Amino acid sequence: MVLKDHAAIVGIGETDYVRGSGLSDLALILRASVAACRDAGIEPAEIDGVIAPGLPGVASAEDYVAGLGIRDLTFSGRIEMGGASAVAALGHAAQAVESGSARYVLVSTGWNGYSSMRLGKGGDAVLRMLVNTLPNPRFRTNLEHPYGLLVPMQYYSLHARRWIHEYYSEDEATEAMATVAVTMRQYAQHNPKAYMRGRPLTLEDYYKAPTLVEPLRIFDCCLETDGAAAVIVTSAENAKQNKRVPVYITAVAEGHPDSPDDVITRPDILNMGITKAAPRAFAAAGLGPADIDFAEIYDCFTFIVLRQLEEIGFCRRGEVLKFLQEQGIGMTGKLPVNTHGGLLSQAHVVGMNHVVEAVRQLRSDAGEAQLPDPHIGLVTGYGDLGDGAMVILQN
Repeated sequence: MVLKDHAAIVGIGETDYVRGSGLSDLALILRASVAACRDAGIEPAEIDGVIAPGLPGVASAEDYVAGLGIRDLTFSGRIEMGGASAVAALGHAAQAVESGSARYVLVSTGWNGYSSMRLGKGGDAVLRMLVNTLPNPRFRTNLEHPYGLLVPMQYYSLHARRWIHEYYSEDEATEAMATVAVTMRQYAQHNPKAYMRGRPLTLEDYYKAPTLVEPLRIFDCCLETDGAAAVIVTSAENAKQNKRVPVYITAVAEGHPDSPDDVITRPDILNMGITKAAPRAFAAAGLGPADIDFAEIYDCFTFIVLRQLEEIGFCRRGEVLKFLQEQGIGMTGKLPVNTHGGLLSQAHVVGMNHVVEAVRQLRSDAGEAQLPDPHIGLVTGYGDLGDGAMVILQN
C-alpha cells in the first residue's frame, strides 16, 4: 500500500508528438527520460530506479543503464497492463522510494505508434504483436481470430454495444461519444504539443465520419503517433530539495476485470479493472469524486471515457449523458477532462502524457490550457482487455 503523500513527482519530460519520428522506440524513451531529469534538476546518472513500459521488446532495465549512464541501478520493474501500465507503475515507484529501495525512480513509456506498427498498415505483424501483448495468446489465436475478432476496436465494440443496449438509445450514446471527441479536440487547440492543434473538429465533422466497427466512428478512436513521455518519482522528503514544486502521489490502485483474458464470457461485461481500483484509491486518499478538480481519463476510445466516469463514481451507470449535459467536461465544466487533448487529440504514448499533463496542471504550468487553481487531480489508465489503474495527485 502506498502511504498517502509519502512520494512525489519532481520531474516530467516529453518528446514532440509526430508521425514519422525517424528514431527508434528506445531513443524516444531515452529523450523523454533525459528531459524529465533536466526538469527535476538532476543528472541522468543519478537515477537509481527504473520501471520499463509494458510493451514487448521496447526497453529493458539494462537499456536505461546504458542509455542514461546510470551509475548504480538498485531497483527495476516492469508492469504488464497495457495502457494501464503507466499509472500502475506510479504505485510501484512510490513504494520503491518509500522503502528506500531507490532515491529517484524513472517511469517512462513511448513508441513509434504511427511509423512502426499501425493497425491499418502492419498486417500480420500487427496481429502477432497483439497476440503477444494481450493475455492468453492461445485464446486469441484459436477461438477469436478464426471468427474475425482481431483488433482492439472489435473487442471493445462488444462492451460498447452491451452498454448501449442496457442503458441508452443509439442517439443518446452517439451524442455522448461525440461530446467527448469534440471536447478533446477543443482542448488540443490550447496545447502546443498536441498533434491535432490547428485541426479543429465540429459535431458535423463527427457525424459525417464513417463507422469503423459499430458503434465506433473514426473520431471515436485514439490517434496513432510517435513519441514518449516520462516522470521521476522520489520521496516526499527528498522532493523538498528539488527545484520543482512537488506533486504528491496521494493514492494509487490497480484493478483487473473478471476473466481478464476474455471479454465475451465475463459475468458482467461492464465491470472493468477501474470498477475495483477506483474505490480503493478513494479510500486510501480519504477522498471521493466530489473532491476532484480535474481528471485525465485514458481515452483509447470515446466510450471508454464515458464508462470510466460511470465506474469511478462521478455518475451512476446510465447517467453519463446527463452528467455531460449538466456538469460538463470542458474547461468551464465542473469536471474538466483531458485538458491536454488526450489520446484522441494530443498523442498516444500509452497514457504517460496524461500523467505529465496532470503534473503540469498542479504546478500551474499548463499554459493556455491551465485551469484556475486546481489542487487535486485524478489520472486513469486502461489497458489490454479492461485492466485499470487510478492515481490521485495533489499539490
